[in-house]
Amino acid sequence: MPSSFDPNSFLIRLIVAVIAISIHEFAHAITADSLGDATARNQGRITLNPLAHFDPLGFFMLCLLAAGFFGFAWGRPVPVNPYALRGGRRGMALVAIAGPLSNLMQAAIAVALMRAVGNSADSNMLVFVSAYVQLNLLLAAFNMIPVPPLDGYNVLMGLVSNFWVQRLEPLRQQGPILLLLLVFVGGSIIYPVTVEPMYDLFARIVGAPV
Repeated sequence: MPSSFDPNSFLIRLIVAVIAISIHEFAHAITADSLGDATARNQGRITLNPLAHFDPLGFFMLCLLAAGFFGFAWGRPVPVNPYALRGGRRGMALVAIAGPLSNLMQAAIAVALMRAVGNSADSNMLVFVSAYVQLNLLLAAFNMIPVPPLDGYNVLMGLVSNFWVQRLEPLRQQGPILLLLLVFVGGSIIYPVTVEPMYDLFARIVGAPV
């Protein structure tokens, strides 16, 4: 466990992440339902209840992240039947982008509320909202990387021509491996702490949008 482990920070990060990820998955589910696919509704995923979006391994990884370790976490993916969606590939792209957009909206609302409160805000609340904004921006940027199984891949597939769809489709099989390489080989886990962030591929891809 990192020497700088702080129980209060751990709890704040964990709560913030559970809320943000639950809303992210809810956004996927309700968008798919509005486009004609009832799969998520039939499986009880159109809810903000975190238990409906709970993934055991993803939550374990989330706890490690909240404790200060390097890596990434996830909620239980929302099941989507692309053949039931109106709009085909573009319908799937709308379902995909709904998650990152929900994170941007959460960050914007949190900032607006904090500005409305102003200097009267409690210091603990400031810490919570700051973590909430940063995590939601991170989730939005990370999920928009066009590598399967991230949302950015399905958004990309909804924008490109059939020519490129046929050439990008095989990436679905190698996507998880590519993602792991990006995070763990292109990420800061292999670099000494003295290396500047600009040499960290993962940080450069995600950090700039954040």
